[in-house]
Amino acid sequence: MRAVLALALGGVFLAGSVLADSLPEGDRAEGRKLAGQCSTCHGLDGFARIPIAPHIGGEPESYLRSQLTAFRDGTREQEMMSIVARSLSDQQIADLAAWYSGHSVTVELRADPDDAPALCIACHGADGLHLFADAPNLAGETNIYIDTQLKAFRTGKREHEIMSAIAADMTDAEIRAVADWYAAVRIGIELVE
Repeated sequence: MRAVLALALGGVFLAGSVLADSLPEGDRAEGRKLAGQCSTCHGLDGFARIPIAPHIGGEPESYLRSQLTAFRDGTREQEMMSIVARSLSDQQIADLAAWYSGHSVTVELRADPDDAPALCIACHGADGLHLFADAPNLAGETNIYIDTQLKAFRTGKREHEIMSAIAADMTDAEIRAVADWYAAVRIGIELVE
């Protein structure tokens, strides 16, 4: 099973890189201007202001591009994001991704890294910082957000080649343990102008 996941990871991340290469280059200054519409939930620095929104500051640029494109095109749905992203052009998506990915993220583990969730660390690290460009950071996300996303993968409401298979076999208690682990990581996001 782990070998199959490793092979699948390579294909997923390669596909994400191809998508990112097909979009225009992002302009951070333009992205900063556009980020005003994101700041109510995600903050100008990308540090979430509400518990159901993820931190997006310091996320990989290709991940941000793929998620915004999915919201715009309807392959990923969420009440607010589906509406906000619907009107974004490829250039605006590239600009927003350039802005938010350019921020600096620091983390501090509050527990023994050997206790990190084994299913998660290959992509998200014990500290919650992505190890692949198409995997999001989980550090400091609220346990509500992580719990909700894992259950969405488990039920098929949200689909991903890797995450759907992993979440399908997770119990509510396992999901909560993962959510609690990453929520306990102290995070700092530095706004980089």
